[in-house]
Amino acid sequence: MIQLRMKQAAFITLAIFIVMFYSVQIMNGEDKSKSDTFTFNVLSYLSYEANINAGEMKDNQFKINRAYLTAKKNVFDWLSYRTTIDAWQDETGDMKVRLKYIYANIKFGDFAFFTKPNIEFGQVHTAWLDFEEHLNFYRMQGTMFMERAGLFNSADFGLTAACLLGGEMDDNYTQTVNKEYAGKFGSLAVGVYNGSGYHGLEKTTGKVIQSRLTLRPIAEILPGLQLSYLGIFGSGNQARIDTLPDWEAPEWVVNTCMLSYEHEYFTLSGQFESGKGNYKGSMVDSENTALKHQGYSVYAEGKIDENFRVIGRYDHFDPNTDKDKDGDNRVIIGIGYNFGNQNILILDFDKRYFDDKSKADMNLVKLTMQINI
Repeated sequence: MIQLRMKQAAFITLAIFIVMFYSVQIMNGEDKSKSDTFTFNVLSYLSYEANINAGEMKDNQFKINRAYLTAKKNVFDWLSYRTTIDAWQDETGDMKVRLKYIYANIKFGDFAFFTKPNIEFGQVHTAWLDFEEHLNFYRMQGTMFMERAGLFNSADFGLTAACLLGGEMDDNYTQTVNKEYAGKFGSLAVGVYNGSGYHGLEKTTGKVIQSRLTLRPIAEILPGLQLSYLGIFGSGNQARIDTLPDWEAPEWVVNTCMLSYEHEYFTLSGQFESGKGNYKGSMVDSENTALKHQGYSVYAEGKIDENFRVIGRYDHFDPNTDKDKDGDNRVIIGIGYNFGNQNILILDFDKRYFDDKSKADMNLVKLTMQINI
């Protein structure tokens, strides 16, 4: 295991050196002009929610679910910088603040089939969630399926290399369907991370590999159809347990396939995941062996007119496939109004229920305003 980690560290160090060397070549050959201004963006989820269980309202409250402040600057034509401050209201009602993203983005010229290649270095986007959140624009309702299941989160300390494949979609597609991740034949992201997530200290010496490959299999016929794969391979971020003499950090493996279709008037997606363990190293049995898990999620958005939207989603997650009646299910339905530029007011009903009928259902009614400035 030690030899494997030494080889892994050597490989990562070599890869970073190659990137830095290539960056120097860019610096010597490209325009070094600077942008004199920062750009700022504010994204907030302001909500009122009511918990209704067993036919009774257990509690209701106004909340600030999230508030992000992002600053970006183009340092050179080939280099940009981003910092995002993340504020949220915890279970006590207190407001917390932390850094979510802080990274340098190095941009390269197109190379063969690879379009707009770039590398984020620092506290960066991980390989999957930013992509999924540009298919399902309703993050203000709640987290995406696999993040909600506790398998991983959206940012980590490390390096993410990404690009589009085979050029870009035409203007008609980017203006009427989706301009994000709009590679003509798909997109790609590969990352190396601490594995602890953006709000945890690394407790192990290994690194985690995450990769996403998205393909448009029949781009000329159905340009909105995409097939995506996510692979995560590493160890959970668990501190050494001295009472286990043969302790090793538990495995963390995720394999996910997603089929999605985007159209001017609707979006559909379905994903299936199978793996073991999670990024925290907490999804383990009594012998500290990573539990096998499995789940799926389907999502739909219908665009009734220029502004009104309806959404529906169903999640099923089994955190331990070796145990009966361990499934966790969720149904989400909602109606929203997009005022423009992703300033959205949405009313949704979120029902969570369990295969184990001894556990009570959880029902949440929520009105959320997303402010995007």
